[in-house]
Amino acid sequence: MNKKNIINIVNKIKPFSKTLEIEGDKSISIRWALLASQAIGKSKCFNLLKSEDIFSTLNCLKKLGVKYKLNKDECIIHGVGLNGYKYKKNITLDAGNSGTLARLLIGLLIHTNKKIKIIGDKSLSKRDFLRVTRPLEKFGATFETNNGKLPIFIKGTKKSKPIKFFENKGSAQCKSAIMLAALNTPGETIIKAKKSRDHTELLYKYLGLKIKIIKKSKFDLIKVCGKKKIRSFDYKIPSDISSSAFFIVLTALSPKSKIQIKNVNINPSRIGVIKILKLMGIKITIKNIKNYKGEKIGDILVKSSNFIKSINCPTKLNSSAIDEFLVIFLVAAKANGVSIFKNLSELNQKESPRLKWGSKILNLMGIKTEVTVNSIKIYGNPNLSVDKTIIIKNYLKDHRVFMTSVIAALSFGGKWIIHDKDSIKTSFPSFLKKINHIQE
Repeated sequence: MNKKNIINIVNKIKPFSKTLEIEGDKSISIRWALLASQAIGKSKCFNLLKSEDIFSTLNCLKKLGVKYKLNKDECIIHGVGLNGYKYKKNITLDAGNSGTLARLLIGLLIHTNKKIKIIGDKSLSKRDFLRVTRPLEKFGATFETNNGKLPIFIKGTKKSKPIKFFENKGSAQCKSAIMLAALNTPGETIIKAKKSRDHTELLYKYLGLKIKIIKKSKFDLIKVCGKKKIRSFDYKIPSDISSSAFFIVLTALSPKSKIQIKNVNINPSRIGVIKILKLMGIKITIKNIKNYKGEKIGDILVKSSNFIKSINCPTKLNSSAIDEFLVIFLVAAKANGVSIFKNLSELNQKESPRLKWGSKILNLMGIKTEVTVNSIKIYGNPNLSVDKTIIIKNYLKDHRVFMTSVIAALSFGGKWIIHDKDSIKTSFPSFLKKINHIQE
């Protein structure tokens, strides 16, 4: 057992009043790098998230013949143009822990003339890839999979054909993979997509690509015409709302505390966590709102809440909060009454079966839950205080399980022994430094 990779927390956090700046949005960081690789010329990025998922992205692009330079302040990618990747036979691309990278990259490889192998870590290798291989096969690419999981071998087609596809899971990764495949395909690809985060659509609009979006109440109709050259572009990544959510919840649960988180991406497809917490009575305001290349950015202010309401969470908010439900469950644990969250099977398609882990953490804290394959009922306790030892381990090194456990320990007390702290390197390497800053 590596003791250096374990964190022990024995004290609740003291009241605080702080201002934070969080690193760049992971979803946009990966999308910027992939689209910059397909552009013509030199693209520059500021505030790129420097995490293992982004390093995996850059390493995969390097194997595909893309040159890049990464330093403290900026990242430069020398784009090779549409379908311009150059690579050796039998290369293997390692996506590490990143489902976003693996699924989106496959969309850019539908024209590969040499077989390419895609692998990932233990956690990623348990996740479903049929959701992207099935629609991408319609373009003409062929796949060999391990029962729908990694490793995957892809062999492209010389002549891809535009497709029509109904994306009914609310998976932004699946939708984006199809949109990226459409870039290299002549004609119009049409996607009827259940509502999900729309960073790819906004980037396409900003880049002047041929895209048309018709918004309906429950889905979007997205039409993409391919083969339009992408110009190089500079971009400053806004702060990540998913990473910010841990500090929003910590503040809400910590008496006499407040926090300001600056320049956060408040894209409407990503702020489900804010909408849900407001319905539960959490004091959140957003100031200094501005538009940056299609994305909305603002400063989030949070104050601790003395009374938290239970919620029957509207399922229409699920896709816009899918990465934040673990910490939302912590708020429900302290709510007055029973909270119900439904249609969350997508949580089990993440780095770990998060619905199961969300319930397990609450149970260890003494909170009763009822769980099905796609729902959870949480019996809140406004007076919840933990006074026992809780050990968190064997969770497939899911970074959000680790960070949620840290927030639970600081909010509710007890002695917590949390394994695999290195898991945060995939998405939020400075998480513990930010925690220490708040406690200074």
